[in-house]
Amino acid sequence: MFQLHPQLEADTILLGDFPLCRLLLMNDAAYPWFILVPRRAGIREIYELDDADQGALLLESSFLARRLAEVFAADKINIAALGNLVPQLHVHHIVRYTGDPAWPAPVWGRFPARPYAPPELAAMLLRVGEVLAEGTERVDDQEGN
Repeated sequence: MFQLHPQLEADTILLGDFPLCRLLLMNDAAYPWFILVPRRAGIREIYELDDADQGALLLESSFLARRLAEVFAADKINIAALGNLVPQLHVHHIVRYTGDPAWPAPVWGRFPARPYAPPELAAMLLRVGEVLAEGTERVDDQEGN
């Protein structure tokens, strides 16, 4: 049975589910930072997913990255599945700007996380609504092709 790793649960805000993945928001207001977690028990690496789930992960990740780039007018979208500290398979999608605090370096370990203040979180959730508008329908449609 799928269970979210306790560290992911502690560090993120649940946004919802795509057909395969749980969508999380990293509780760090310095960056629009999202995480996809395939809802499969015991999976640590992408290659451990069956072929159908690998394809679904790619579609969901591509959809999310495309929409993040559009809605947030990103200079770059960083996508990574590291899992060095949290072994459960999870894929980071981080909106980057040439002027963000860590640019051009990776965001990991550069600065302590700055949790969202309630007004910031409310504003982010509105933007997330833009990102996900028609999201699961579009992902479902792509899976059928």
